Amino acid sequence: MAAPNPLFKDIAEPVAKLCAVWARSRNRVIGRDGDLPWRLSSDLKHFKRLTSGKPCLMGRKTWESLPGVLPGRPHLVLTRDAGYAAEGADIFTDLHAMVARGFELAGERGVDEVMVIGGAQIYKALLPHTDIIFETVVDTEVDGDARLPELQMDDWAVTNEKHHKAGPRDDFPFTTRSLMRLKA
Repeated sequence: MAAPNPLFKDIAEPVAKLCAVWARSRNRVIGRDGDLPWRLSSDLKHFKRLTSGKPCLMGRKTWESLPGVLPGRPHLVLTRDAGYAAEGADIFTDLHAMVARGFELAGERGVDEVMVIGGAQIYKALLPHTDIIFETVVDTEVDGDARLPELQMDDWAVTNEKHHKAGPRDDFPFTTRSLMRLKA
């Protein structure tokens, strides 16, 4: 497997790829007031399939927005508060240490992906080091206070794309797609 960006060069022989998983509106909004600005039951099932069994890296606000510990996934939470406690999660104040532990856990669990699940600041910090993006584009434009950075699409290849009609518990139709980083 390809080694992550040199930022993580001291992670010996990475056994996994760094992957980002997000749902965004057409205007790149991913959150509003600490929550998702839509309900997409079908996409939540997709998220569960993608992340089950894999280390999940996240910021404190994302951790606090979860309904609880997501079963079967190690939770690694980044915060500036060294005294922060979160039952069911490992807490980090250093991004590099959190990512290194994610790769270590992937090796221990025999999985080939470490999942970055939010929020906006974590995505921004780790996007230059991300190998794969699993993106849901929600067919709407909404107001929100958390946005994704623009992707330089010349750096990415869409490897899979599927359009979904809104199901009975979905607010909007959406498209899921996978993007693989193009190596220079």
